[in-house]
Formats: sequence, structure tokens, C-alpha cells
Amino acid sequence: MSDEPTPPRLPAVLLDPWPVIAVGALAWLIAAVATFAVPALADWRPMTLAGLGVGVLGTTIFLWQRDAARRGARGAQTGLTTHRSPD
Repeated sequence: MSDEPTPPRLPAVLLDPWPVIAVGALAWLIAAVATFAVPALADWRPMTLAGLGVGVLGTTIFLWQRDAARRGARGAQTGLTTHRSPD
């Protein structure tokens, strides 16, 4: 038997991925708009569009894995919250 202390649970606000996704998407969107609005930033257009694309792909994979975890699929990623906890 181990007497190691157990760490406290993280606050729910730190477990919610949506603020991070929203801030990242908004930052890439602002950067992409800036590259099309400011001619001097035209060289950055491919990078900003790629950033938007990677963000969409990553969010899609996250939603797909969360849905699989909710369904209880055998190959689903573990540790994804399937609902918000009341605390």
C-alpha cells in the first residue's frame, strides 16, 4: 500500500478545450484577413491558410474522438470528458 498523496482535481475551466480552440481559430483568422488586407503581408498568405486548415483538421479529429469516446468505441481515445461535471 502506498502513502503517496493524490493530486487535487483540475478546475473545470482548465479541462475545457473550447476556449483554446476558439482563441487559436480567431488568431489564425485575424492573421489570414490581415495578409489579404495588407499587401506587404502577401508572402504570409499560404502559412495563414495552412494554419486555418490545420486548426479545422485538428478540431475535426478532436470531435471525432470525443464522439467515439461517448459511444464507447473500443479504439477511442481515453481521458476525454464526455460531459461537463457539475463542480
